[in-house]
Amino acid sequence: MAEQDTSSAGILGAVTSVAQSATSVVSNALEAMHITAAQIDDESKELTDAEDKKEEVQNADNKDEADLEDGEIRESNGHQAKDGSKTVFDDATAFDLKHPLSTPWTLFYGTPNLSKSLPKKESGETAEKAASWMEDIRKVITFNSVEEFWGLHNNIVQPSGLIQRADYYLMRDGVLPAWEDPVNKHGGKWAVQFPRDRTRDRIDQMWLYTILAAIGETFDTDAGDRKDFSSAAEQSDMITGVILNARPNFYRLNIWTKEAPEDLRTPSPALDRILKIGRHFKQEVLGFSLESKLPGASHGPGGFSTEIEFQSHKESSKKSKDPNKKIIL
Repeated sequence: MAEQDTSSAGILGAVTSVAQSATSVVSNALEAMHITAAQIDDESKELTDAEDKKEEVQNADNKDEADLEDGEIRESNGHQAKDGSKTVFDDATAFDLKHPLSTPWTLFYGTPNLSKSLPKKESGETAEKAASWMEDIRKVITFNSVEEFWGLHNNIVQPSGLIQRADYYLMRDGVLPAWEDPVNKHGGKWAVQFPRDRTRDRIDQMWLYTILAAIGETFDTDAGDRKDFSSAAEQSDMITGVILNARPNFYRLNIWTKEAPEDLRTPSPALDRILKIGRHFKQEVLGFSLESKLPGASHGPGGFSTEIEFQSHKESSKKSKDPNKKIIL
């Protein structure tokens, strides 16, 4: 057990260290976005050398507004804003213009007995007042922009590298990774579980796609060819968190929602939204057709341990096996 605790402390320390470093110096955002010096050069391939590029930019800046053609927009260096601000495309280390997310998100890390191997947090923190199991969960970092997200993701331990019984909780900022949190207590979760040995090579990608859908606020959109993003911003608060559990024999992905319909068999607006999230998760994020059966042999379409299932936190806490209290896709 002492060996487990040391590993837990080491991973949390590494995760926290690289997370803080990544958000202060997010040059890795370029690498994560697959932007290379060669690609940047391609954008100005018509220029034969740096002097030609400089001359073209100067000419563009000196061009009078009246000389612009209909629909033409003046740009500087491809991406630089008119006020002189620099994006990550202009300068990988000294940019001052970021792309904000709809809301900030916070990453937590947890594993059993973590509190025994780490210094105690300062008293008064909200997390310390939660349920006793929260003592084994620590906040890593909060981010609120695309650049900060990629800097973080590109530098932390990926799910396939987590120790057994470790968890990542990516929560909407201000929401604790606990069912008892006021935002979560009337909600539920979509979850899918898959064998560790057969999905180790895919878990990192599935985790990435799931959290991108969460911070990109796309879970509240229809699956399939028909897309409607018009109401996504207004409805984005339905998703409260995305959780990854690494266990000795399986991985589990969870999507927490702030609502859970009382009756899962009676049509309602709340049920429609829950179903929309589940369908989007199965088809757009995990890449399976809505008709696919996921459990089965390794040669099957999924080879997972479970179907994608929804259950309220209330029913989950009771370990209910009532089929009328679950939705299965």
